[in-house]
Amino acid sequence: MEERQVLVVGAGPVGLAAALALRSQGLAATVLEAGPEDRPRVGSRAIYVHRETLERLEAIHTGLGWEVAGHGLVWAVKRTCWGGREVFSRSYPRPDPSFLPPFTSLAQTETERLLADACKRAGVEMVWDTTVLGASSSEEAVVLETAEGASWSAPYAIAADGGRSAIRSSLGVAMTGSRSERSFVIVDVEEDPGDPLPLERVFHYHHPGVGGRNVLLVPFSGGWRVDLQCRRADDPSYFSGEGVGAWLARVMPSRYAGRVSWVSTYRFLQVLAGAFTDPRRRVLLVGEAAHLFAPFGARGMNSGIADAVAAAESIRRGLEAPDPGTARQAVDAFARTRLAAARYNRAAAGAALEHMQGRGPVLAVKRLAAARLALAGRRAGAWLDSAPYGPRGGSSRSGQGRY
Repeated sequence: MEERQVLVVGAGPVGLAAALALRSQGLAATVLEAGPEDRPRVGSRAIYVHRETLERLEAIHTGLGWEVAGHGLVWAVKRTCWGGREVFSRSYPRPDPSFLPPFTSLAQTETERLLADACKRAGVEMVWDTTVLGASSSEEAVVLETAEGASWSAPYAIAADGGRSAIRSSLGVAMTGSRSERSFVIVDVEEDPGDPLPLERVFHYHHPGVGGRNVLLVPFSGGWRVDLQCRRADDPSYFSGEGVGAWLARVMPSRYAGRVSWVSTYRFLQVLAGAFTDPRRRVLLVGEAAHLFAPFGARGMNSGIADAVAAAESIRRGLEAPDPGTARQAVDAFARTRLAAARYNRAAAGAALEHMQGRGPVLAVKRLAAARLALAGRRAGAWLDSAPYGPRGGSSRSGQGRY
């Protein structure tokens, strides 16, 4: 039996942030990861890191927030178009270099690399090629069993093992919620360094070049994320396969059709775990092990890192608690506040998803009216621009800021 102070399962951005947060609390952290250290990581995935997350990273490891910000980029202009006609635009001043920027945009693989390097500096123990099959807990500890035949024990474990979490399944915790009706095709395109595009986020309602489908273009460090919203009758495999170059050349300069680096298709899940901890309060679920959201508003990784920081704080309080009851209360506080945040985030992402899909006649009419009114004033255009990302605030019950 391998015994440790705190175990973290999963070396994605949330698991690595959890390990750093534990170290910042003065606790030893051991990360168990199923893949090898040099495992391939493809696709940009979570590209948007909010200032609130940068501040959290800076708080748990000095310099990390600035390092992540420095490797990403901040686009200064956002535009929204309806049927090929611009209905809203806004330009932002250059961020004050003495403060962390409002956000930074970079591939998740780069964020993970920076987090992993910080873990090495912080003395986090990384254990690769170790597949955790499940967890069992007692009043004093949790035991993790691995496919390699080893057992690991600690007073607490943080489950950051993703949407197919083996730990969550072994605890009998179900995920409930919904799935988007329509598919989305996500494309990464490498920037053309010889003739780069302006750094602008552009959202198209009813793009005329792709048959009136919605398209979102977002720059990140080294490339572009292009999201195409399919119709119900579409075959997503065409738009993500043989047809990707054809439609991409109609929403970007044609030279970018040959610069595709990654393509994927999603129907987004909007689900929550029934509980964020086990009955004995020894396992804490964070990130996609606890919730999955549609990506609009960038609530996935950002909220997962908030989960991770809150979990580490609760574990430190639990370990310092004078009695078992107080220790349980510390973990209960984590589960209560992060579940409240997750419910809010799911609702906010769901509202954005419904707006994107134009579900229901009332919303469809409201969007069309706003597009017409946007010619006369900015308020309608601003609503069309902001609605696909959901509310910007956070749950007043979460106690954890925006996420």
